[in-house]
Amino acid sequence: MTTLRNEANSNPRRFLSESPQDEKKRLRKVAVATIVGTTVEWFDFYLYATMASIVFGTIFFPEGDSQVATLSAFATFAVGFIARPIGGIVFGHLGDRLGRKKVLVITFALMGISTFCIGLLPTYAAIGTWAPILLVTLRVFQGMGAGAEYASAAVNSYEHAQAGRRGRQGAWPALGLNIGLVLSSATIFLLTLNGDEFLMNGGWRIPFIISVSLVGVGMWIRSSLPESPEFEQKVENEEKAKPKFSDVFVHHWRPLLVVFVIAIGYNALSYIFKTFSLAYLDEFQDVSANVTSGAVMVAGLVAIVTVPLFGEACDRFGSKLVIMGGGALSMVFAFVFLALLQNSSTLLVYVAIAIGTGVLAPMMFSAQGSFLSRQFPPESRSAGVGTAREIGTAVAGGLAPLGALSLVVSSPTNSTVGVGWVLVTAGLLVVIGALFDQGKHYTTERN
Repeated sequence: MTTLRNEANSNPRRFLSESPQDEKKRLRKVAVATIVGTTVEWFDFYLYATMASIVFGTIFFPEGDSQVATLSAFATFAVGFIARPIGGIVFGHLGDRLGRKKVLVITFALMGISTFCIGLLPTYAAIGTWAPILLVTLRVFQGMGAGAEYASAAVNSYEHAQAGRRGRQGAWPALGLNIGLVLSSATIFLLTLNGDEFLMNGGWRIPFIISVSLVGVGMWIRSSLPESPEFEQKVENEEKAKPKFSDVFVHHWRPLLVVFVIAIGYNALSYIFKTFSLAYLDEFQDVSANVTSGAVMVAGLVAIVTVPLFGEACDRFGSKLVIMGGGALSMVFAFVFLALLQNSSTLLVYVAIAIGTGVLAPMMFSAQGSFLSRQFPPESRSAGVGTAREIGTAVAGGLAPLGALSLVVSSPTNSTVGVGWVLVTAGLLVVIGALFDQGKHYTTERN
């Protein structure tokens, strides 16, 4: 068992000798690299999620039942989640062996190139079944990049953080994620200002193709990122043997379970709030893509404000309480959220998605950077967070919106009651997972 210690005192010599000005400069560079990188990564990822909800079922699958086509498009969305554990496991382990910085550069390139290639894909009308096959292949690479991204970015931010500010600085990836969500939604909103026709007739390709211009900028920013102080400390003091991947399962199975359970609950909530809702409104409530993308854009803007506030709350009250609060409030909001969607009023759609995606999901996600990272010691931190979180994400993030949509489709009256109980169960899992916090074994800090 790793002995109790204060991680704030673990920085290597070159960081301990920093002047206050140099420390501020370093932290500013880490913040920019983290936020910009995660913004681009999640712009790409959410762009696909939105297109799968409203476009891909029509252009990449045979003509026929629109509900079946939408479910097929969601299945390709789910494939990306199934691929995420591969990225989380492989690159998480590499992060513990090679360093957080190198992995952040690799994952950024993987996501950027995959997204660009999706924008060049021929449709089903042009090449038949090869269209969905190629789409799924690129989605797998996207999923691997996304799976590797969060753990590396969150762990790196957490390990650079000043004592007493791990909650705020651990929330940087959540801030980048929501900026990416705003940008992807704003893109769809602008492309559909005059209706959905332009988007369906090739306009959807534009954001995928132009996203490649951001890759070069992001690569340059991430390549200038300083390595994590705690990783450097580990390298300075480590014997020649490198950490084995099996160590995280043998010695840290309890924190793996904690992270896994929280990831299932959080991702089920998050992706029903922001992905299932779009498909449901489009398919069953006849709400336009312009309205739904506008609602997600507004929710993302709300989240950009709430994420730093929740990060600060983690430093004041502890990330455990913040995560549990988000899970509990999501349970209360579950059936209210679905009732607002069923009304299909533009205003109520905006309110529903703004609360779910702009307040409740960020409340849980903002706290994860610090809470999940402190479940593991530095030598297994990247692999532990990446493995458990991404397996949980694969189980819930891809399957929850697909399962929720299937529940509605299979109901004779297209009822959303089953979806409501899925949301309640997911919120309960978040609360239960946080109750079994293992962070006390590796740090004296509660955030």
